[in-house]
Amino acid sequence: MEDLNDTTEMNFILLGLFNHTQTHVFLFSMVLMIFFISLLGNSLMIMLIHEDPQLHTPMYFLLSQLSLMDMMLVSTIVPKMATNYLMDTRTISPAGCGTQIFLFLTLGGGECFLLAAMAYDRYVAICHPLRYPIFMNQKLCFHMTTVSWILGGVDGLMQAGTTLSFPYCHSRVINHFFCEAPSLVRLACADTTFFEFFMYVCCILMLLIPLFLILASYSLILAAVLRMKSIAAQKKAFATCSSHLAVVGLFYGAIIFIYMRPKSYHSVARDKVVSAFYTIFTPVLNPLIYSVRNKDVKGALRKWIEKHFLGHL
Repeated sequence: MEDLNDTTEMNFILLGLFNHTQTHVFLFSMVLMIFFISLLGNSLMIMLIHEDPQLHTPMYFLLSQLSLMDMMLVSTIVPKMATNYLMDTRTISPAGCGTQIFLFLTLGGGECFLLAAMAYDRYVAICHPLRYPIFMNQKLCFHMTTVSWILGGVDGLMQAGTTLSFPYCHSRVINHFFCEAPSLVRLACADTTFFEFFMYVCCILMLLIPLFLILASYSLILAAVLRMKSIAAQKKAFATCSSHLAVVGLFYGAIIFIYMRPKSYHSVARDKVVSAFYTIFTPVLNPLIYSVRNKDVKGALRKWIEKHFLGHL
């Protein structure tokens, strides 16, 4: 076991998610398996959308960006956590810590706005189908995606830079499995009141505004669906939207639980489990939810298998 006192003073120490009991070894193996399934599922989704001409639509372009963000998010967290666990080390450099905070907030914030763009796409497709090519053209789709990445990047850059600018003159032990801004700020030996208020404002902008847009879009969609006379059309609309709402609920529910609660309600052990949910488990659920409930994706997968595997038999 690494002696914490021998660690370089500048480095932070991550206590991790698991210890070396038999149960935790099993749970760690499950996390690794989920990580590889997530990489496979999301990369397959990106590849299918790129290769199949029928999936060259705004909806699937946005979905491919969601898969890219999920792949990068899980790759930001799990490899370092797994390396520390397998090599029985706990240290992470300030640069590594800052990189994790920046990438996590960039991808998490970007995903919030991307989910709002996807909700708008569904709203236009269901409520204004004849004007869909005008309202959701390629240029607008590209702009919405670019804005999502930029807003996430600005939030990540500001919070990572500010968090690392604080003096950490006492304990550098982070009771977490990755560098997350709230966990790091608790260790600062300086007045962080203003920065915590700033983080709260960022949460309102990055979480609640996109969530409001999503809820507004789906309220209008629900009203439009209920007015449809065709039962088949209603079922198709509900099937498409329920997949997106499941992703939104899983992602937003967990991340708001961590970032929007008062300090007095925080529990380190519970926060680590919830953080694991939206950084490790949600990225693997997205491709599963969209592929299982989507006929176009299942059809593209079937054609790809027939072309690359069955065609050679």
